[in-house]
Amino acid sequence: MKTYFRILNYIKPYWKHLTASVIFSIFQALLNGASIYLAIPLLDTLFQQAGVSSTDSASVTLNSKSQSSGPIGGIINDVISSFKNLIFSGDTSEILLKICILIVAAFLGKNLFGYLQSYFLAFVEQGMIRDLRNESYKHLHKLPMSYFKNEKTGNLISRITNDVNMVNTSVSAVFLNMIREPLTIMVFIGIAVSISWQLTLFSLVVLPVSLVIISYIGLILRKQSGLLQQKMADITTNLHETITGVKVVKAFGMEDYENKKFFSETQKFFRLVLRITRIRNISSPVTEFLSVIVGVVIIYFGAQLVLVDKSIKPSEFITFLFAIFQLMPPVKELSSVNNRIQESSAAADRIFEILDTEPKIKNIVSPVSVSSFNNKIVFENVSFHYDDSDELVLDGVNLIVKRGLVIAIVGSSGAGKTTMVDLLPRFYDPTSGRITLDGMDIRNIRIEDLRKLMGIVTQETVLFNESVISNIAYGLEDCNKEKVIEAAKAANAHNFICELPYGYDTIIGEKGTKLSGGQRQRISIARALLKNPPIMILDEATSSLDNESEVLVQEAIERLMKDRTTFVIAHRLSTIRNSNRIIVLDRGKIVQDGKHENLLADQHGIYRKLYELQFRD
Repeated sequence: MKTYFRILNYIKPYWKHLTASVIFSIFQALLNGASIYLAIPLLDTLFQQAGVSSTDSASVTLNSKSQSSGPIGGIINDVISSFKNLIFSGDTSEILLKICILIVAAFLGKNLFGYLQSYFLAFVEQGMIRDLRNESYKHLHKLPMSYFKNEKTGNLISRITNDVNMVNTSVSAVFLNMIREPLTIMVFIGIAVSISWQLTLFSLVVLPVSLVIISYIGLILRKQSGLLQQKMADITTNLHETITGVKVVKAFGMEDYENKKFFSETQKFFRLVLRITRIRNISSPVTEFLSVIVGVVIIYFGAQLVLVDKSIKPSEFITFLFAIFQLMPPVKELSSVNNRIQESSAAADRIFEILDTEPKIKNIVSPVSVSSFNNKIVFENVSFHYDDSDELVLDGVNLIVKRGLVIAIVGSSGAGKTTMVDLLPRFYDPTSGRITLDGMDIRNIRIEDLRKLMGIVTQETVLFNESVISNIAYGLEDCNKEKVIEAAKAANAHNFICELPYGYDTIIGEKGTKLSGGQRQRISIARALLKNPPIMILDEATSSLDNESEVLVQEAIERLMKDRTTFVIAHRLSTIRNSNRIIVLDRGKIVQDGKHENLLADQHGIYRKLYELQFRD
């Protein structure tokens, strides 16, 4: 229940709507009871007992149930007496008409208040679910890159979509039942007790048995529901990977393999759903069957009281049966509440697992705000390893980079090049050592300010399924189109953008699939140019391009690097010949540092070997 109470905390902002819903539920329950209780005078009026007029019969019916003592009892008696005089005056036809009008009014009011109760409760439910989903999504953006490295994308998507929907479905039903049904039960129990407390006590014997059975079923449901949500996450992951990698699937003719794998996951999901359905649905028929048994016994026992003992009237017994059988639907609904709580708790556990993950990369209590880069960046004995491994990716790196220089970082795959530049915007923090910017440890600088100083262009361009202009101006508010065009021209992108169907307003597809690799890269460079940061990070920005595209992109990159401090990671050594410094990494350590000509002169150096491998022809 701890998880479910945590879910309920999200209701607090909507307490006014919840209060209104409760008030309307009270009126609905009272009018629901009134509509049933009016059966007594209606039946007495319709089936007059021999020798008793309709007015006298109705009067006796009410008087027999309305004798109260004390000040409050006196007031109640006065109200009932006034009501009796108003309704039960006149001949039989007039009395019958008044009772029918009252019944219509009771049902009208019951349904009106039921509608209002449902609307205000829906406002609470949907607002709570919206807040839970928004908070989960917002928290995802606070988590470090290491978290996403270890989590499947489909699993995260499933938690924020499927799991939140599961909480929504369960919470909706639970709130509706927990507010309306108990009130309805109390009203009908009150009616039943007013007629015969002995019969009422006997009728309620089924409840403890039902509660024990339902509690046991709920515990099983929670476990199975958690497995169901995990299986849906596996299906989402499989679907995401297949769709994003559809080109590879088709190229290798793996459609049948992927189909079989997907069918296997959906079959497992199908079996789990059936298992949960069997468990969930058994509670209602069990409760209903027990209720029917008790109902039959009540009819037999009550009939004895009417026909033999004559302690209650037939009209009262019929109304009592109405009230008791009206108890069955709300009791049946309440019997499933625990099951739904367990199901929603299992789904919420997966959501709260995200919310409870503490961001490792975060601002200190009083971070320093910066708006410019003026001097130098220094790596001071920086070492780093990932959380899931003790092997050092960077080992004691020391480097001073002055403002305005172009620093190229080369090395074989796995040498630590990308990790080294990922430490600059604090995608990760060093395991030991520190990085300073103008003498300040970057961990003391406000993260948002630090990242505003940097622009990043990677080999895998990240574009969104929006217009060209939206992608170039990403992250910038109130950016006019002239500046976007200027950045596109500098990135050699303006000409091909103008040839698109709608120019700068063309939607480029998910990840820019409607554009070529070179076009996507130039859009990415235009975005970096428009941001105009003092520090640029280029991570193999030309490695996957053809020769023509590479020339255009390289020209754009040269404009991008002008008057900026730039870190360039490149496998193609021809693109970094003019760098101010070239850093050679090997197994996380800087093994060479110098200009292209100096490093090439070292016959036994790694840089020379890499150069000869690329230009051996």
